Amino acid sequence: MSEQPYTIEFDTSAFKAFEKFARAEQSKLAQAIAALAIDPRPAGCVKMSGGQGWRIRVGDYRIVYVIDDTVRIVTITRVAHRREVYTKKGRGK
Repeated sequence: MSEQPYTIEFDTSAFKAFEKFARAEQSKLAQAIAALAIDPRPAGCVKMSGGQGWRIRVGDYRIVYVIDDTVRIVTITRVAHRREVYTKKGRGK
């Protein structure tokens, strides 16, 4: 008997960033996000250092998320190009 899938939620900023991508990128990212409902820790996912977040790679883009196993929720916290996903806001040029 299979367990119930996880619910996918977005932080507001992550959803706004997702909406700005071209349709082709949105489609690829949406497929990867939907797959997280079935397996929130797929092959290739990486635990982020310094926190409880995880990330997956989708081409040149990264999806950063937090898993709450007790209530079975995956919260997408960041969706960005790989060159932008690791920088902190307010740092850099």
